[in-house]
Amino acid sequence: MTQTTQRPTAQRGIRGVVPVLAFAGITVAVMQTLLVPVIKDLPVLLGTAPSNATWVLTSTLLAGAVATPIMGRLGDLYGKRRMLLTSLAVMVVGSLVAGFTSDLIVMIVGRALQGFAMGAIPLGIGLMRDELPREKLGSAMALMSSSIGVGGGLALPLAALVAQHADWHALFFGAAGLGVVAILLTLFFVPESSVKAEGSFDVLGAIGLSAGLVLFLLPITKGSDWGWTDPMTLGLFGAAFVVLVLWGVMELKLKAPLVDLRTTARREVLLTNLASIMVGVAFYAISLVLPQLLQLPKATGYGLGQSMVVAGLCVAPLGLTMMFTAPVYARLSAKYGPKITLILGMLIIAIGYGAGLGLMSAAWQTIVISVVVGAGIGLAYSSLPALIIGAVDASETGAANGLNTLMRSIGTSVSSAVIGMVLANTANHVGGAAVPTMHGFRISFLIATGAVAMGVLLAVFLPKQRQATKPQLRASSEEDAALERAEEVLGGFRGQVLDAAGLPVHRAKVTLIDRRGRQAGAALTDHEGRYALEVPDGGSYVLAATATGHAPRASAATHHGEDRPVDVDLALELIAQESRTAARS
Repeated sequence: MTQTTQRPTAQRGIRGVVPVLAFAGITVAVMQTLLVPVIKDLPVLLGTAPSNATWVLTSTLLAGAVATPIMGRLGDLYGKRRMLLTSLAVMVVGSLVAGFTSDLIVMIVGRALQGFAMGAIPLGIGLMRDELPREKLGSAMALMSSSIGVGGGLALPLAALVAQHADWHALFFGAAGLGVVAILLTLFFVPESSVKAEGSFDVLGAIGLSAGLVLFLLPITKGSDWGWTDPMTLGLFGAAFVVLVLWGVMELKLKAPLVDLRTTARREVLLTNLASIMVGVAFYAISLVLPQLLQLPKATGYGLGQSMVVAGLCVAPLGLTMMFTAPVYARLSAKYGPKITLILGMLIIAIGYGAGLGLMSAAWQTIVISVVVGAGIGLAYSSLPALIIGAVDASETGAANGLNTLMRSIGTSVSSAVIGMVLANTANHVGGAAVPTMHGFRISFLIATGAVAMGVLLAVFLPKQRQATKPQLRASSEEDAALERAEEVLGGFRGQVLDAAGLPVHRAKVTLIDRRGRQAGAALTDHEGRYALEVPDGGSYVLAATATGHAPRASAATHHGEDRPVDVDLALELIAQESRTAARS
């Protein structure tokens, strides 16, 4: 259940919230991308075998996958700003650890600590939902959601430039510096959210989910090294299945689980998360293919012979275009809804990859592909948090968006494994070195196109939402939001919250509680004391009303599943009046 605490009216403004949180997201993306230019040199730099050097990348992926849903839930419980600062601080520590070492084990530890910063993305989205007016939320969430691509696009050429002209450890010190700046800006400009969930942190659930994710993602990332039919690979997949099933059974029995699987199983949440995996597959494909194509020598007959820096500059428009589509998304979503913008984004991605099948013969053509695919990914990524927020309560924002971000990460992991296998199996071996072929590049683009087509099919079955940001409780025009809900709810509860004199209570919170004692919805009353709440299905519920200066009131009510609302009015007594009544008795 959500708790809302009142902040002083003389609070710091919200003008700096969006750019600061977006900067934090870009910082996380830079952390992820900074080693891309030196991937092929890592075995030499760390004095180890290539199979061991890949752990430097794998550790970051695994840590990020574990941290994302956990930090989201901790943010819901104990404060999203607090957990955002914690994520950034751990990243700074990890960057410094990695910056001062060339030892493989210590480097893996540092990169794992860096990976914990991935939780900053859902935490930032949750803070935006809690702090921003409704009319500003769409474009803000779009920018935050796209920050991974923006940071990656900007970091790639800069990291290549540093790697070519300086000690590669400078990459980690740069990431640490960005993290410190992000922490200071967050402390100064971002207030703590007043929306928090009740309950305690599910430690066993966190351990179970972490174990299941590691067991699942480890064979995905290392399968090409170990062999996809190797007993180790198959054993880890089997163990992941068992652990995740047992974890799910345990979560369903808890009153305050780490991940609310019943909410996750709702059609809009489930389909959005599955579509997120498909978008993640499409996003990473272009990041794997284009840099290799650009840097292959022209002697191959299809390589473009560009330097590492030029290759980074050619791919950079992928991230920049994602940033510029944020305001476009806000306008499209306001008019057509996030479902339509998600479908439109994925169709644009498909067009970009389709064009890429024939546009790989010049550097400028790779820029065109990057721009088109970046625009599509920007629209798609911007739609995902809006769809999630539209389907969950405010107290679940961090955890729900954390899980959605995890789904994107799983998509990129699957993309890396599948496309890496395709490129390896289609490569030409020259002088003991594997050289990717144009045939492998085209198959990779076809795989990305197929993933997007599957994503479009999933998105078609999403329920339609008229407005991306409608469900938030804190808005500059909350009365209008409550009025809209009262007009739109066809099947559910509606009514008025009145005081002892029969006058409407403005901004009272009405919470819907189901038979299991779980929150099924919440709404604020408008200036006439009216509220409206949809019900997930028919049955017995409790409506609990709270308002400043009034004693809380709960009332049992039953909805039989019809497509018409059940009227339930709630009367609240002033706290002072309630005390006098108790004294007389």
